[in-house]
Amino acid sequence: MISSMTGYGSASRQVSLGAGVVADLQVECRAVNSRFLDLGFRLPDECRGAEPAIREMATQSLSRGKVEFRAAWRVNSGAAGTAKSNPHALGALNKDRLDALYTLQEKAQEAFPKAVELSIAEVLRWPGVVSEPRGEEEGWIAATVEAARAALAALTESRHAEGKALVGVLTTITGKMREIVKVIEPKVPEYVAQYQEKLTERLAEALAAQEQAKGGAELMERIRQEVVLYAVRIDVAEEFARLKTHLQAVDNALAGKGPVGKRLDFLMQELNREANTLSSKSVSEECTQAALELKLLIEQMREQVQNLE
Repeated sequence: MISSMTGYGSASRQVSLGAGVVADLQVECRAVNSRFLDLGFRLPDECRGAEPAIREMATQSLSRGKVEFRAAWRVNSGAAGTAKSNPHALGALNKDRLDALYTLQEKAQEAFPKAVELSIAEVLRWPGVVSEPRGEEEGWIAATVEAARAALAALTESRHAEGKALVGVLTTITGKMREIVKVIEPKVPEYVAQYQEKLTERLAEALAAQEQAKGGAELMERIRQEVVLYAVRIDVAEEFARLKTHLQAVDNALAGKGPVGKRLDFLMQELNREANTLSSKSVSEECTQAALELKLLIEQMREQVQNLE
């Protein structure tokens, strides 16, 4: 299934911190356009150990895109009720650190008698005073990997949905291009014939004025040669054939499976080359306008193709 390179997924898991306390862990996965697969991680220290496993999962599932994994956690709101039945659930005071802090405060007040004593909140926030339950490393890693796997699945699903929508847009554009080719291609021989007629008249006038000494048959033969050579230069049959071949290749790619972004990007270059050639060989205003419309549609396709994996 064809996928877009942009998408989002998230999932959450719970981690036991011990003493009856549970942490709510959420992992988010965001993806935007990129020529290659570019993985980024913003994980708290507790979740760092899961990065290699997440990287391997993403590499197996994705081929292009700038993908970032973010994780955050907080103590479950039910911890307040747990704290009433288990005073150690939200942490334990470190008596050694508390005594050291008290000693430091006394010394500071001796040096600065007017200094205000530390509040309870400030004491509890002092590093090392409260030993909070942190859980086991294995529990954090397992929960992070599980949440990342679910988030990656959600991301993939969203990319598939957007990819399906982009396929519809691109198919509509190729249909418009085929209509332009269908209308203009049968008219080209007529335009070329009209242009050859005008060119013959101009060459006849120019050569007759410069080479009156030559016979009429010789003069017309030279005119015929010049017109034939010019007709070869402005023949666009091959361009139309290649244009239709490239459009069919685009449709085949869109109907296939797996990453197609790079192939479609190459086909956009080929389509643009044929449209430019049609424009340069144009022998009528209608042909020129058709070539310009084709180039505009190709540019619209190119913008959409940049979003495909």
